[in-house]
Amino acid sequence: MASAIPGRESASIMERIGRSLNESDPVSSNPRSVAFLTPFCHPDRIMSQLLFSVVVPTYQRIETLATCLDCLAPGAQTLPSDRYEVIVTDDGREITAEAAIRERYPWAKWYAAPQRGPAANRNNGAARASGQWLVFTDDDCLPDPGWLEAYASQIARNREAGSTKLYRVLEGKTYAPRPRRSLDEESPVNETGGNLWSCNFAIERSLFEELSGFNTRFPYAAAEDIDLHWRLRQRQESIAFVEAASVCHPWRPSGGWKAHLRYKESILIYLALHPEERQRLNPRHYLKCCGRALLKELLPGLLKYKAVGWQAEIVRLLGFLDMAYILIARGERAYPDLEAGQQS
Repeated sequence: MASAIPGRESASIMERIGRSLNESDPVSSNPRSVAFLTPFCHPDRIMSQLLFSVVVPTYQRIETLATCLDCLAPGAQTLPSDRYEVIVTDDGREITAEAAIRERYPWAKWYAAPQRGPAANRNNGAARASGQWLVFTDDDCLPDPGWLEAYASQIARNREAGSTKLYRVLEGKTYAPRPRRSLDEESPVNETGGNLWSCNFAIERSLFEELSGFNTRFPYAAAEDIDLHWRLRQRQESIAFVEAASVCHPWRPSGGWKAHLRYKESILIYLALHPEERQRLNPRHYLKCCGRALLKELLPGLLKYKAVGWQAEIVRLLGFLDMAYILIARGERAYPDLEAGQQS
């Protein structure tokens, strides 16, 4: 949220965080509870440290990346620009954003990625980070002006509240810019939390490193964030939903059958990594998804959107049936053998 005097509210947030170190309450005296502060630092030193490293993975989408970076430019965010850095990690092959960033966005840091998929791309950006917290978004997202300040405010509130509940992971709101217009549009809308989509969340850098980041076994932009979310839950890490930390994710065309095949491969990897999840993501689950999509999406959408994009919804229904079939027909053989490969 914008303050009456630019930068005054953000400075106040940082001052309150710094003061929490000198408080004698149980939270601030617990080293693990000081979520992003370096232990034994004087508040003046804390004020000089970088709070956020914003990681933006990209792959041959220079125009959408430019729009995203416009939202992160110095002065575009209400959080002072000396409190965060922007890292663009680029998986491009035929083209990269290096020249465009050097010419138009010299304040952003560009790094070539290993070209091993979105998970490895995000890890590459995180490995270059200097901030105490990592904040992830995607190159087709538009962060709101108060995005980073809202995350900073939540961190400050954690310290002031004296709560014993530690939030080392923060999840923001993701919304679409307008109502849906056809059945072949999709957007990862997350207005109430509980998803931890990779396009909008913040995590303490030390925790991300403890987890070894995203699992690079996932070759596509599918299920790698679900996997990270599951591992955080297994560690009983609390996740705070910060509604004001919002980004806009424009509608995009559905990916068709190719996107389903990538989803299927990724989910089977996920189920191979986490066999306990097979009780939830089982054939019955996908048959229910198919029924819900038919009754709540396709049939109402034929009237609401005048059947525009109906083919995409049919593909989605067939995808659910395909998942149910592969799990029934192949059983244990449906899951890939992960023994040969290790996360890197």
